[in-house]
Formats: sequence, structure tokens, C-alpha cells
Amino acid sequence: MSIAEGGVAEGAGAQAAAAGEWEREPHPSDSLRTFGAVVQALREHAGLSREELGARVRYSKHTVESVELGRRMPDAEFVERAEEALGNTGALRKAARHLSRGEAGLAVWFRRWARLEREAVSLCTYECRLVPGLLQSEGYARAVFEGTIPLRTDEELQAQLTARMDRQRTMRERPTVPFSFIVEEHVFRRRFGDVAAMRELFDHVLERSAPRNVTLQVLPLDAGLHACLDGPVRLLETVSGQRLGYSEGQKNGRLISDPKEVSALCQRYDTLRSQALGPTESRALLERLRGEL
Repeated sequence: MSIAEGGVAEGAGAQAAAAGEWEREPHPSDSLRTFGAVVQALREHAGLSREELGARVRYSKHTVESVELGRRMPDAEFVERAEEALGNTGALRKAARHLSRGEAGLAVWFRRWARLEREAVSLCTYECRLVPGLLQSEGYARAVFEGTIPLRTDEELQAQLTARMDRQRTMRERPTVPFSFIVEEHVFRRRFGDVAAMRELFDHVLERSAPRNVTLQVLPLDAGLHACLDGPVRLLETVSGQRLGYSEGQKNGRLISDPKEVSALCQRYDTLRSQALGPTESRALLERLRGEL
């Protein structure tokens, strides 16, 4: 997946977004801001710093800050632990029912695909450039965004990071939806940060790919040339049974709805799946690469 996690214009097969829309990023929703303000008010009333509250709810102070500023959608664990830590008034539980996820940090051209991704009954991803966004550790994602050209402000970077981490909730919240990933071996061999950051990445990928509904296959270096050399491929099936594809380039993305095009992409993906290592062998390879650090 690309640095920006791509995107598409509104609607299947729609044209590219109008000129001037590409750089606009949505703001956090009003409900997220309101919820965050309530958390902050209760925390300050309790005389706790963000770091102290983070210790009680077992989240980092940066996560607490992101929730309070409305930049991050709190998960159920955060809401429940914060409720208990801040007096059990019931305010946070009730407020959480009215939260709506904004789309801060998602590129304009990717928002349509991101919404389809959350509702898909199956999702397939082939990646040859970097670790897929749904499998990235926070440290890896941060390093990716910090390398973006043009440079982003700290606030923009945090919004992108939050959006990417929130997207991973889809996998945790939908345990019966099959997620398939095929990733080139060289992607995992590309170093970033220090040894600890690399180990965190491997641990995160292994954890995210462990559930029964997630399949991760590594395409080994010696696999040779293959049918997906045109670039990354993403495929999904909607609730209505429609299959859609998505391709991405520099600062743009394209939703593919034409049945013939999608069929060709599915055939390529199925062929690639037979050339990649099996899930067990793939996990063994990642564990070996981690051990070699």
C-alpha cells in the first residue's frame, strides 16, 4: 500500500476527484471532539495527567491525547477502562454510543475504498512495495508517513497515523470475514529504524495474521517473475456479491468495477497465491527473519 493508503473518487468507476480536492483532508467529527472533551474534563476533575490516566487504562499518553483532541476513535476497552478510572459516572459509556468515525488522515481518493473495506465480506491484498496498511505496526506506519514528500505537519502526520491504526480495527471487529495477504519477501527485509522497531513490526504482523480468518503468504525472493508485476492489487467482495478491485499510483487511486478487469485481477491473484509460500511456511520465514536481527 502506498504512503497515503491511496483512495478513489466517490462512486464505483467514478472519475478522479475534481482539481483542488486531492489535498483536502477531513476533520475529526464533532462527536469525537465532544467525547474527547468529556474525557479531558473528567480527567482534569480527577486530578490526573494524561500519562497517569494512560497508565490506568493501559494505553499510552499519546493515545489519551489523541482521544481527547478528537483525533482517534476510542475502542471499547478504552471507553470501559476510562469509565472505571474516572468515577463510573456512566457519561463515557453513554457518549460512546453516539460516536461517529470521521475520516481524518485518509486521502480523498481512498475514502470510498476505505468505506467498502469496512463492509466487505472478503478482502485480498497483494503488496510489493511496503507492508500492507492493515498489518503495519505503529512505528512502521509513523516512519512511512515521516518520509512523505512534501513533509507533513505534526498534526497532519498524527491524523494519518490515527486513521491507519483505526483501519486495523476492521480485522479485529470482523472475525468471520476472510482477509488474505500476499507480500513480497523483500518488503520484510527492508530495514527501518532500529532493531527494536523491526522486531516490533515482525511481532505485530505475526499477531495480526494469527487469527483463523487471516491468511498471510510471503512470495519468496526465488519465486521469479510472476503475473502481478504490474503492481499492487487489492480485491474485495461486497455484501451483494459484487467483486471490486483497486489500484494505486503516485497521488492517485482507481476503483475498478468493470467485471472483465476485476476477473483478470482475480485470476492473477489466484495464480500468485499458488506461487507464494503457504501460511505456515510464511510465518516460519518471518520468525526466522526476526531472529536474524
